Amino acid sequence: MEQTAAVKTEKEIGNGMSRKEAQKIREQHMAKEELVYLRRKRMAEKVWPFFRFLILFGLCFVILYPLIFMISSAFRDPADMSDPTVMWIPRHLSIQPIKDVLKVMDYGPTVLNTLLLNIGCSLVQVVTCALTGYGFARFKFKGKNLLFGIVIMMILVPSQIILIPQYMQFRYFDIFGLIKLITGDTLTLTDTPWTMYLPALTANGIRAGLMILIFRQFFRGLPKELEDAAYLDGCGPLRTFLQIMAPNARSSFLTVFLFSVVWYWNDYYVSSSFFTNNETIAMMVKNLNTQLNLFLFNDATVQVSVREKIVWLEAGCLLSITPILVMYVFLQKYFTEGIERSGLVA
Repeated sequence: MEQTAAVKTEKEIGNGMSRKEAQKIREQHMAKEELVYLRRKRMAEKVWPFFRFLILFGLCFVILYPLIFMISSAFRDPADMSDPTVMWIPRHLSIQPIKDVLKVMDYGPTVLNTLLLNIGCSLVQVVTCALTGYGFARFKFKGKNLLFGIVIMMILVPSQIILIPQYMQFRYFDIFGLIKLITGDTLTLTDTPWTMYLPALTANGIRAGLMILIFRQFFRGLPKELEDAAYLDGCGPLRTFLQIMAPNARSSFLTVFLFSVVWYWNDYYVSSSFFTNNETIAMMVKNLNTQLNLFLFNDATVQVSVREKIVWLEAGCLLSITPILVMYVFLQKYFTEGIERSGLVA
């Protein structure tokens, strides 16, 4: 009956009758249950946008509040922090905290050093994790399920659990005793970039398990016919991966690369564990409070309220995330497409 009424309504609209009048005529031919359902549907359509706005507004406030407070505090005079009338908009705008923190963090060389370590490890890790994920997705071999279980453990088990054996491995590095046999002593890799590059080369870097999972899910979704056609043309597994599979996985490569850059950029635990003097952005932010005591009060151990230094601390946090925000602004479109096409939504 509802379909017949709908057809009749469309005909009446075609004859010049307004949609509202046609809807009234349609409701006259509906049963009581259909009218109740229609009224509930209209009520839900009117109420849902309001609740959706409240939910989105609440989420945006929770997410954006720290960023807004950071920007507001970084560009104000320290005296404004003690002024109860100043909430969001500074009474005295100032870029002096930014200038001071640039000197304290030695910002230029620190960013360059972070990028050299960050970008290099990210590129290496993306390649090795892609190869590992492709192997899990397309090949059958003994122990595959056991090895993939180890990959899942890499995601679940905190890196702190293996810190001591990993440190001992880098402190007394040897390959089956060959290095000690040739040189008479083991190698010491601590305080060298190799402590970051070697895990990345073996698909065991920061959050490598999650990256392998993303690539595995993506490659499993590609048609098997692509590989079959490549094998018929004489391509081996490696050439098939490089010429056929990798170009189709560009979005996943970019997504994983951005994830890796952010994780290496924010890392201070691994850096502080294997380096005694590593000037990276994360380490500078971690030690910013002590450095500010030296800069402002000439005493690293002085006990000062955080409120007296908050403008400099917020300026340091803002400077630390600025390169990541700039990168995201330019790559946002590709990053979103990569999330949609990767295994994260599978």
